[in-house]
Amino acid sequence: MPILCSNCIDKRAVLKRPKTGHSLCKECFFWAFEEEVHMTIESAKLFKPGEIVGIAASGGKDSTVLAHVMKLLNERYNYNLELMLLSVDEGISGYRDDSLETVKRNQQQYELPLKIVSYEELYGWTMDAIVKQVGLKNNCTFCGVFRRQALDRGAIMLKVDKICTGHNADDVAETVLMNVLRGDIARLRRCTAISTASEGDGVVPRCKPLKYAYEKEIVLYAYFKKLDYFSTECIYSPNAYRGYARTFLKDLESVRPSSIMDIVHSGENLSVREGVKMPVQGTCNQCGYISSQSLCKSCVLLEGLNRGLPKLGIGKHHRLHAKIISKEPLTEREQRKLKSVDF
Repeated sequence: MPILCSNCIDKRAVLKRPKTGHSLCKECFFWAFEEEVHMTIESAKLFKPGEIVGIAASGGKDSTVLAHVMKLLNERYNYNLELMLLSVDEGISGYRDDSLETVKRNQQQYELPLKIVSYEELYGWTMDAIVKQVGLKNNCTFCGVFRRQALDRGAIMLKVDKICTGHNADDVAETVLMNVLRGDIARLRRCTAISTASEGDGVVPRCKPLKYAYEKEIVLYAYFKKLDYFSTECIYSPNAYRGYARTFLKDLESVRPSSIMDIVHSGENLSVREGVKMPVQGTCNQCGYISSQSLCKSCVLLEGLNRGLPKLGIGKHHRLHAKIISKEPLTEREQRKLKSVDF
């Protein structure tokens, strides 16, 4: 006997929501998913009428669903936002070039302006070239740091007021776990924030409209809506630390589906003991980007690549920052230590 939708009690249910356990028909699921995103936007006051909002678009399921839902809700509830797509080309042959084709199709489907910024034009390096030099052990560190700054630079070029990203509940829960395991108190305090305030002239505020949406439900929404998205994983990410946190989270979810939201809420309510020393936010002496050190992570990583010392930005080498700023040569011992790479 077919199961009826628990909402309209009229049509046949086609799915069981991973988040709530409710059996819903397609139309009721679409409405519930969209309304929950709308409630997230409204309750957190993510946008103001008249703002220009850049949607970080990779061509994957999260950013494609985000673009679709943002355009739909903007029209349904008259947010009065000017939406644009912003993509980063990391320079990964056989992966990013294909996903960018999906983004270009999304641009035509949603009739939104698109800006693509590349690592090559911003830094003079592609991820393919970086991996050749640093190997597959720490390459995600380079990509993550460069992508964050590239998004800000692209947003400044587009003159947007905010960037919205496709981070979902699973992503936030994974980040909480990673920061707990690394003992990174500073990031643990801010990783669950649904939006970030402007942190300087070169940084555009960001927000996560899909923060409380389960990854499984995003996949179901994209599938039943027949959205055009790119589903291949990055070819350089098999050894990423996040992958281990994701596997652990999926094991927890299989036993207790509410684990994802439980971890997110735990992260939101964590407090740091008084007296704990926290990094002070400043600006990079070289490029002016936000940094708690004299040089931002991006500049240190880039300097390491340009000097042929790929380990310069991996680990703690703050004592070398003064030499980097003054363009002093490093000693033989320092160079030997920073050249060794575990492939």
